[in-house]
Amino acid sequence: MAIEDDAVPLNAIRVFVAIAREGSVTRAASALGATQSSISRYLAVLQEYLGTDLIERRGRRSELTEFGRLFANTVAEPLDTVCFTAKRMRRRTRPDANRLVVRTSLSTFAYSFLIPNLQAFSAEMGGVIVDVISSLSMPTSSDDFDILITRDLSVIEPADDWEIYNEQLVCVGSPNHAGGKSLSVVRSMPILNITSRPDILPTWLRAMNLTSKDIKSGARYDHNYLALPAVMTGKCLLVAPEIIVSDLVRGGVLHVIPRSRTPSGMQYRAYAVDRSDNPEIARAFCRWLVRLCKKAALPEAA
Repeated sequence: MAIEDDAVPLNAIRVFVAIAREGSVTRAASALGATQSSISRYLAVLQEYLGTDLIERRGRRSELTEFGRLFANTVAEPLDTVCFTAKRMRRRTRPDANRLVVRTSLSTFAYSFLIPNLQAFSAEMGGVIVDVISSLSMPTSSDDFDILITRDLSVIEPADDWEIYNEQLVCVGSPNHAGGKSLSVVRSMPILNITSRPDILPTWLRAMNLTSKDIKSGARYDHNYLALPAVMTGKCLLVAPEIIVSDLVRGGVLHVIPRSRTPSGMQYRAYAVDRSDNPEIARAFCRWLVRLCKKAALPEAA
């Protein structure tokens, strides 16, 4: 890994900044997805270039030298700026340029509402292909997506954003078991529990002036999309975001218990990132999604 005297070892600088931030060669190797030996070699290259030690042993521990701390503090921010700018301005090459990648942390929203309506957007935009991926992890500027749809995440890069839905909760059941029933049915019929959204049921109970002692606790499911088949076929109820059950209610598959609607306080947002290969189509998608969500509201049950 020999270098010329005037050739600045940029990769070695990047590695050293990772060592300084992580506090050790081992953790830096893990953060960068590299081996400890390769990290050590880069460190040696940089020390040779600068003509001084950057790390010193203190017993069993390694610490930055005074020069190492000064160098790390001086170059870290400019390096971050270069990396961030490069990622933001990067243009990816896809096999088909006429497509969008939509990432979402709302798997049930995607399954029950977004995906069934995508053909309408595709037709409106002349055959645009929309890929949908789901992830609960915080997105980064190196992730491959054009649009983020989320309730609880945000983007840390330049992006336009839209408020697409203020979440409303409703209590639903199958027509055979909930049709024609009043709100009092919640005291006698089990209500399913969704472990990924533990906030929903307590929020709804408070709004209905009920407590957990007033209801029967039903089966537990990780996500609403797993619970939907159970409530469609079983003798049970489900408190869920109205938007994910609206098509099922309109189709007569589910019935909304009267006077069971209440806001959850949660807001869904869509972000169209600036680095998208198709920024105008991405923004058009977000505007289309806003209109779609407005149409999803159900009439108030009597």
